[in-house]
Parts: sequence; structure tokens; C-alpha cells
Amino acid sequence: MISTIKIEIPSLLDNIRMIESFIDNAKEEYQLDDGIYGNIMIAVTESVNNAIRHGNKLDPEKNVKLCLILNESQITFIIEDEGPGFDYNDLPDPTAPENIEKPGGRGIFLMKHLADEVSFKDKGRSVELSFYMN
Repeated sequence: MISTIKIEIPSLLDNIRMIESFIDNAKEEYQLDDGIYGNIMIAVTESVNNAIRHGNKLDPEKNVKLCLILNESQITFIIEDEGPGFDYNDLPDPTAPENIEKPGGRGIFLMKHLADEVSFKDKGRSVELSFYMN
């Protein structure tokens, strides 16, 4: 059985709360265990935050789409923005000594460490975060 749920929000940082509620509802609906729930909450909200800030440049006229796809073995979140995209193969390493003190640049690093699979599509305008259930 596959379940799919979608939500679309304007690019306002306050709307991260709606994403947190969406994930909380998914936790209840699909009985996600606390370990995977914590990883999902951090990785997905970070991805949506990046889509709002960097993709859509905080433009409330542009939307961020979030889609949840659940099957027997994994839960996947697809986050899409309406921005120009970015080169996801050319990102500075946030653990490099010259970057340790920088306030940003850890979002994708975090996503890659918390999700079981991370893939970018559509020139970086879409990211898929997959978490294995078993």
C-alpha cells in the first residue's frame, strides 16, 4: 500500500510551523518511531527552510511544495521550490576548518546524515529525502 499526502505553503519562514504540524500528523497517522521521527523533523524542516530562504529568496509569491510518499519499507519527502536551482555538486564542506565558524552551510550536510537517501533533481529545485522504516 502506498500513501501520498501533499501540502503547499507560501515562502514565509513562519510557515515552517505548518511543516512541523504536517510531520507531527504523519507521525501519528503512520506510527513512526521516535528515532526516525526526529531525523525526519530536522531534515525536512531544514530542506523547507532552504527552499524558502535560498530557493525562493523569501518571496511570499512563490510556494514550496512538500509531498510525503509512504510504502511498506520507507517514507520519502519531496520538497520543491520555484527558484533558479543551485549546483548541489559544488558545496563547501561545513566541517572544513575554514568553514567551522560560518553560521550557515550545514543544512544539506545535516540532511545527508539524517536521511537514508538524499537526491536532488530539477537543477536543485527538488530534493527527495528517504527514510527506511525497517
